[in-house]
Amino acid sequence: MSEVITKSNTAPKVGFVSLGCAKALTDSELILTQLSAEGYQTSKTFQGADLVIVNTCGFIDDAVRESLDTIGEALAENGKVIVTGCLGAKAGEGGGNLVRQMHPSVLAVTGPHATQEVMDAVHSHCPKPHDPFLDLVPNAFGSAGIELTPRHYAYLKISEGCNHRCTFCIIPSMRGDLVSRPIGDVLKEAKALFEGGVKELLVISQDTSAYGVDVKYRTGFWDGKPVKTRLFELVQALGEMADAHGAWVRLHYVYPYPHVDEIIPLMATGKVLPYLDVPLQHSHPEVLRRMKRPASGEKNLERILRWREACPEIVIRSTFIAGFPGETEEEFEHLLGFMREAKIDRAGCFAYSPVEGAAANELPGMLPAEVREERRARFMAVAEEVSIAKLQQRIGATMQVLVDSAPALGRKGGVGRSYADAPEIDGTVKLLPPEKISKTLKVGEFTRARIVGTQGHDLVALPI
Repeated sequence: MSEVITKSNTAPKVGFVSLGCAKALTDSELILTQLSAEGYQTSKTFQGADLVIVNTCGFIDDAVRESLDTIGEALAENGKVIVTGCLGAKAGEGGGNLVRQMHPSVLAVTGPHATQEVMDAVHSHCPKPHDPFLDLVPNAFGSAGIELTPRHYAYLKISEGCNHRCTFCIIPSMRGDLVSRPIGDVLKEAKALFEGGVKELLVISQDTSAYGVDVKYRTGFWDGKPVKTRLFELVQALGEMADAHGAWVRLHYVYPYPHVDEIIPLMATGKVLPYLDVPLQHSHPEVLRRMKRPASGEKNLERILRWREACPEIVIRSTFIAGFPGETEEEFEHLLGFMREAKIDRAGCFAYSPVEGAAANELPGMLPAEVREERRARFMAVAEEVSIAKLQQRIGATMQVLVDSAPALGRKGGVGRSYADAPEIDGTVKLLPPEKISKTLKVGEFTRARIVGTQGHDLVALPI
């Protein structure tokens, strides 16, 4: 009697959790694209998956706790867990791997930006169902692969790692030194995203301004033409591409180096959004020196004032640290004065957190937690004062708004963002129901709207 063995048509399912910043999100997108290309399906629950991948964050203590808790939850509900991301590269007591010390039953642990290592672990514990060369990736943006963001905006990572050794940061120990992507590859991905309907491209990295430094700005090729691996040439090419598709380009993690001045005319002429995300961290020269930041506070203020003179519409967002080791009341007051004079449009602030492995933990003058938190609160009060004053100036203006939400075709209103608002970190534009019956709103499309008021950090506008 012969036995017939039939192959199951059910594709293996992988649960996936992506934690941390936008750079980690792009790593997740690469892994999910490869999983989909090889025929794996995704599961919305831990219980319904054949195994679970957790992409972790390891930068600050709260993020470490969230990552470890998520790994524990996945182990409890599924039992088969692969860990990747920044926490995977973090050492624990005695120099061993922290994740394996806390959760020894995980199947595998990798650091960030490790798509192939993750796939190797998946193959070991959940064999791939078919040949990736014979199948197409569903729901993907062509060569750009799968995106985890809404279809109308996407992140474009142009490099990995960082050459700085800021004393409060452990990212270089997890992600390594700067490695710039070939400019042809970056532009190829951007083209695929625009052609797939993306209306806002958010350029990210650990240090966007340093793009190409590691390869000495070598010449690459795009569309049959030579292009330097340098920020200006990249932004110029992205701007031209975006213009052809009626889309936006937004720049994040831009250190205030002198050559960034070259980008401002592109913003003034509308090639890219007049928006810069600049991680300043502090203003006082002595604090910046202890932080080992690459620019001085005085030069930062001068540069920002020049940017505003060349491009009055420019919006600057930044992040700061309050209560850094050794910070005096005078140095903190300097920071508050800087905020008022520089008029930073959008600002976030963290109370200093002694991240394990950061050199700043060894600096003298660690401040009590309550002082750090009190200074953070004082900073945010000033930041809100500046932000609200800037928002008030927009009342009466007509702005282009990218629609993020529009129930019932926007007849009851919706939510969108102007050029001044990056997704998830800045404010929004609350859209009122249109006065014209014929006017509708659609997610992922632009509408013009007249600003009629403010609501906290948000604008209120009437679509026209």
